[in-house]
Amino acid sequence: MQSLQDILEQYEKEIRSFAPENAADLEAYRIKFLGTKGIVKQVFGEMKNVPPAEKRDAGQLLNAFKEMAELQYESFKHLADAQGSKGPAIDISLPGDALPLGTRHPLRVIENKIVSIFEKLGFSVATGPEIEDDWHNFNSLNMPADHPARDMQDTFYVSQNPDWVLRTHTSSVQARILETTPLPVRVICPGRVYRNETISARAHCFFHQCEGLYVAKDVSFADLKQTLYYFVTEMFGADTKLRFRPSYFPFTEPSAEMDISCTVCGGSGCNLCKHTGWVEILGCGMVHPNMLRNFNIDPEEYTGFAFGMGVERITQLKFQVNDLRLYSQNDVRFLRQFEAL
Repeated sequence: MQSLQDILEQYEKEIRSFAPENAADLEAYRIKFLGTKGIVKQVFGEMKNVPPAEKRDAGQLLNAFKEMAELQYESFKHLADAQGSKGPAIDISLPGDALPLGTRHPLRVIENKIVSIFEKLGFSVATGPEIEDDWHNFNSLNMPADHPARDMQDTFYVSQNPDWVLRTHTSSVQARILETTPLPVRVICPGRVYRNETISARAHCFFHQCEGLYVAKDVSFADLKQTLYYFVTEMFGADTKLRFRPSYFPFTEPSAEMDISCTVCGGSGCNLCKHTGWVEILGCGMVHPNMLRNFNIDPEEYTGFAFGMGVERITQLKFQVNDLRLYSQNDVRFLRQFEAL
């Protein structure tokens, strides 16, 4: 026992004075003291020579010695970690590397621009759920279950409950506004919508809309036209021409589609406008009396107009992006083209 204590005291002095300068010195220490043939293993082998009555005290002494050797190694282990790292050591006192900044998505840029234009006219922003019930998405908008207009929209139905759908238009937000908001109302409704369509350069299973609604007393089609004239002037410039064509929508009567002169060819004819000089950008009309009655609004006292446009179409005309798939592929080469916006 006394011989064992003398051996440990000798090695303890060496361990406590150990101060490696590099990973090689630390590795030499590990091999000498903690390796499979190291000193710790050797002194534990001396336990066979200790009398049974002293084995307990000897075991405690050896365990303390082993812990001291391991702690000394751990206190300098950062040298080994630095040596083993593949990259350069990090100096935390130096300034960090600048992270590349992202940019606004072109669809978000145009959506914000559309909203800001109508906010100047007193429209407030309204949003709603993307999973919608049949009443707000169809029935309340003058499209009962047997209405042929439902065939105009290839709908995603929720399998657990066919009365719920992924909204096919943000008109459902207009329905919720008329259901809960006192008149008059003047709202712009941006959001994502879904249609069960084959993905291609000209169609996608999801896209974005901005729809507007104004319901009050004595609202006329002239109010609608002047509102849209202002929008086109602000978005595309004062030189842009526009025209209205009669159309059909189940929730407006009368209804119209609005075209503007092609922003690419200036009206002379190109592939974008199919050589007509005109490009359709939105649908609009006076709110159908049946839709007002669905929300207990007297169509003899109140009238209103509504309009809706695809954000992707407006973005296409502003930036000449002809493939809808580019908007959702997250290709940084495409997105970096809009860094200045």
